[in-house]
Amino acid sequence: MRAGLVALVVVVLVAAGCGGGSSPAPDSAGVVPTVRSALVARLHAKGIGYRWVACLRNGRSFRGREIVRCNVNFGDPHIEAYCGVLVRGRLQTNHENRAIPCHRDRAGFHISVTGS
Repeated sequence: MRAGLVALVVVVLVAAGCGGGSSPAPDSAGVVPTVRSALVARLHAKGIGYRWVACLRNGRSFRGREIVRCNVNFGDPHIEAYCGVLVRGRLQTNHENRAIPCHRDRAGFHISVTGS
């Protein structure tokens, strides 16, 4: 009986440690600020003015990479969506690669913005 219990515990622990779970990739924690920083740097490099950039996870992926959706306020009111993925540490957005899906979603809809 004891050997069977030990074997069961070992099987459960091995299965829990294997991939396939829904836990995020190790790099995933910093993906939103990394995408935002890369997008801001790109806008600056191209001399494109903007008022603000807000980025968040939208729960989607492209070729196994997490998509980060960024809304860029160009003013007057003109807010444009950029959906980006990191490929070998470099930003790729739907503006360069039309295959990256960036359709409307409700990600972040629950976030309220207050201020003056």
